[in-house]
Amino acid sequence: MHKFNGREYPCCASLTMGIIGGKWKTVILYHLIGKTLRYNELRKEMPSVTERTLSLQLKTLEEDGIIKRKVYTSKPPLKVEYSLTDLGKTLIPLIQSIAEWGDSVVEKYS
Repeated sequence: MHKFNGREYPCCASLTMGIIGGKWKTVILYHLIGKTLRYNELRKEMPSVTERTLSLQLKTLEEDGIIKRKVYTSKPPLKVEYSLTDLGKTLIPLIQSIAEWGDSVVEKYS
C-alpha cells in the first residue's frame, strides 16, 4: 500500500495515475512544461475543456503539490499564474514520453 497526501493507493502505478490520470491533468502539465501560464492562456491551449473542469483540475494538481499557483494582488485585475513545482518537474520525462507515444500512434496507425 502506498500513501500520498492522505490517500492510499494499492500500487505505485495507481498512485501515479491518481495524481496525473484523467482527461485533462496530463494535458495541463504538458502545456506547463518549461513555462508559466495564466488561467486564460491555459484555456486557449485547451479550448474544449470547460472552465469548471479546468479550475477543478488545477486545484487538484495544486493540492497534490504538482503545480504552484501564484496570485498577484498588487493592482486590479487579479492576475493568477500556474507553473510546475519541483515535484511537478519530475514528471516532465513521463509527460514527454506520453506525448511522443501519441505522435507515433498517429504516424503509424492512422
